[in-house]
Amino acid sequence: MRALLKSSKNMDKKFLVTAAWLGALSVALGAFGAHTLKEYLSPQSLTTYETGVRYQFYHVFALVLTGVLYKSYPNRKLQLAGNLFITGIIFFSGSLYALSVLGAANFKWIGAITPIGGIFFIAGWIFLAMGIKTGKQE
Repeated sequence: MRALLKSSKNMDKKFLVTAAWLGALSVALGAFGAHTLKEYLSPQSLTTYETGVRYQFYHVFALVLTGVLYKSYPNRKLQLAGNLFITGIIFFSGSLYALSVLGAANFKWIGAITPIGGIFFIAGWIFLAMGIKTGKQE
């Protein structure tokens, strides 16, 4: 376990920097949707897009929390939680962005990816709870 934690040096900083970039991207994508895409997308597609932005932004805060906690309590469960949040954003929000912009009728198969991202989010929250309970690994 000690070797694993040494290999993840500065993981707290990596999570925080990634969260900052994903947060900036959330704001940019939200503004793009509100000011540009609303002219091109159906109301249903725009709602799908907004859901992707909202869940991305929620999980940016989860990633910040994970990074802050990892600084004081570095353990494998918190490391896994952060990675699951990032993967969830890619799968969940990314698939919703693709569905809304590419058109759900032509790319229905992308819709199958969204629940996988949701599972990553749920697992991230579970591992966050377990990592907090575990505390610091020596």
